[in-house]
Amino acid sequence: MTNETSAPPPARSPWSDFRAAEPEFAREAEARFGAYRHHVLATLRKDGSPRLTGLEITFQEGEVLLGMMPDSLKAKDLRRDPRFSLYGNPGAGDTMEGGDVRISGRATEVTDPALTARFVAESGPPEPFHLFRADVDEVVRVWVDGDLLAVRSWRPGAPAITRRRR
Repeated sequence: MTNETSAPPPARSPWSDFRAAEPEFAREAEARFGAYRHHVLATLRKDGSPRLTGLEITFQEGEVLLGMMPDSLKAKDLRRDPRFSLYGNPGAGDTMEGGDVRISGRATEVTDPALTARFVAESGPPEPFHLFRADVDEVVRVWVDGDLLAVRSWRPGAPAITRRRR
């Protein structure tokens, strides 16, 4: 018999922790997501294969909130397996002004009526809907810096790291 131990799950944080740890990086990410209304959400299907769908997101009260139509496949995916990755709309053309941004983590369905009411007041979604709160495992921004590709990443409990390469 072997003494195998499984690796601990990745650390997760609410968006407010990221914002407190890396305020400039958080502003850049929020600006990238704020530049366009629709983004791409990756979830996992029952068989484990990826599902990509469009999504609007809201930064509210230090949280990333994901609203979606009732009984949508993405909502069912997140209820079954909370892992997700969210890719910010890169915009029109091929300039990728501002670079691209990705948030990965785990989503938890919001059951707090007060938070749901505040979300409705600010976002005005069609009702009924599902609302999920995103806990962040990683935030990544990629952009072109002169002749170099720059990649900045943050994980809970560690400072952001920027790497540049040709």
